[in-house]
Amino acid sequence: MFRIRQIADDALPGDRRDIARVQAILKDRLPGLAAEEIQELPDRLRNPLKYQMRAILLVADDLRGHLRGFALVSYAPDVDFCLLDYLAAGRSTTGGVGGALYQRVREVARDLGVLGLFFECLPDDPEACSDLRYAVDNSARLRFYERFGARPIVGTDYERPLEPGQKDMPHLVFDDLGSGEPLSAAALRAVVEAILRRKYGHLVSEDYVQAVLASIVEDPVRLRPPRYTSREPKASVRKTGEAMIALVVNDRHDIHHVRERGYVEAPARIRAIRAGIDPSGLFWEHRVREFPEIHVKAVHDPDLVRFLKRVSSLVPEGKSIYPYVFPQRNRARLPRDLTYAAGYYCIDTFTPLNRNAYAAAKRAVDCTLTAATFLLEGHRLAYSLVRPPGHHAERAMFGGFCYFNNAAIAAHYLLHNGRVAILDVDYHHGNGQQDIFYRRGDVLTVSIHGDPAFAYPFFVGFKEERGEGEGEGCNLNLPLPELVDGERYRVALEEALRAIERFDPRFLIVCLGLDTGRQDPTGTWSLAPRDFAANGRMIGRLRLPTLVVQEGGYRTHALGSCARAFFEGLAGATR
Repeated sequence: MFRIRQIADDALPGDRRDIARVQAILKDRLPGLAAEEIQELPDRLRNPLKYQMRAILLVADDLRGHLRGFALVSYAPDVDFCLLDYLAAGRSTTGGVGGALYQRVREVARDLGVLGLFFECLPDDPEACSDLRYAVDNSARLRFYERFGARPIVGTDYERPLEPGQKDMPHLVFDDLGSGEPLSAAALRAVVEAILRRKYGHLVSEDYVQAVLASIVEDPVRLRPPRYTSREPKASVRKTGEAMIALVVNDRHDIHHVRERGYVEAPARIRAIRAGIDPSGLFWEHRVREFPEIHVKAVHDPDLVRFLKRVSSLVPEGKSIYPYVFPQRNRARLPRDLTYAAGYYCIDTFTPLNRNAYAAAKRAVDCTLTAATFLLEGHRLAYSLVRPPGHHAERAMFGGFCYFNNAAIAAHYLLHNGRVAILDVDYHHGNGQQDIFYRRGDVLTVSIHGDPAFAYPFFVGFKEERGEGEGEGCNLNLPLPELVDGERYRVALEEALRAIERFDPRFLIVCLGLDTGRQDPTGTWSLAPRDFAANGRMIGRLRLPTLVVQEGGYRTHALGSCARAFFEGLAGATR
């Protein structure tokens, strides 16, 4: 199994590692390539204006993080074409990586709306090669590309030698991406001029450029007849389906099973979501790593952390303590009785403390930090499928089934590599991250939720709460009425996404609540799977490295279809 992802630049440690691996493959597979061209790859990714073309680097790696191949594409928006510079795989790579990479290149080019994909390929005619062995290798390459409908352009002087008698001059190959649209002479002249001036300007003279351009006269441009395939390729561009979302599941979530009647935050939620998303083929599951408690204490009051840990160790097996007395908060006089003390740190009466509350919550943190680490390693999408949830946990308070704020802990963890935006799409307000980051300017917190006039947690989540001090303007609440359908929800989501774009974060964390779906026992809205898919697409169009953290959603038999729809929309837009 492998996955393909795009590297935007060399800012993240995992991306720097893979760029170095790409450079090593280039050096190994293309010994004639100038060392300067290999070394400037990171600069090409960072500075498209300098090179007059935007570099797009796609890499394929396996479950162990080994790079199996890559494709480097140049995009010229002013001329409306893509140029495939290199497509290569490691020498020991097998299993269709090259085909999957080329297919993804075609998808990227199609999504950019270009007139076509171009690339160079050395000649497969023996008389055009300086060594007969080259013709064999070149035939194999052109046979590979011809399967996708890409064929050499003929009837021009693109193969014109730079010096008399020179051989091994490349064909210019054209892939119409399945459109069936002919290529005009004017369009080809613009493409060829851009290639010669921007890529080979240091090698070719002005006379050479003009001679090649003057040779492009046939309109439409003629392609070489198929040489290796007996039938025309299908016109569509097929979406590749390799796993692309790093999945981390709380493998110990079921130790926190509160069996009291009516307690909806149950283990069945995770099973239902997995039953929906596993058949999609989008996910790539990873084992949970353990992280030190210091990450929890970085955003939560250490007294709260110690309290939860201590009480969990003292509650008898099979018993739960529900807060029901909320004393005047006096830090010097915490009640001794656990039943009374529970309310000292809690905001409601339905979030119990039991033997496994701390252990399950800490494991959810570990899952979320594990998933966040994959963003630092270059993954574009990661999903922390956990319970208990976390978005109601404030700096010094727990409640709403939440003990530790998984999303806030992950945001603080990612901040070392750039600003973070948290988008909470749960039916209930994300009071936890608002409380934790309310006076900070490095994290944007956005929440779309039921108006606190009727929806939990009631006391917070109003539109006028915008942050304080350095955090002024970095908190956005979008409370909605009791009856909301998918269309009304998307209006609010569009406003949220505009705020995120203005903030320009390096990472996005989505607190995914599926309780916005119709007939959820804790909500009043009516979103259907198609609405979750549309929401996922809208979020995915931000094209940010995105960590999704599971929050609410309690209508068990609908969770799987809603989750799958959301991630299919998200992944489809993120490609």
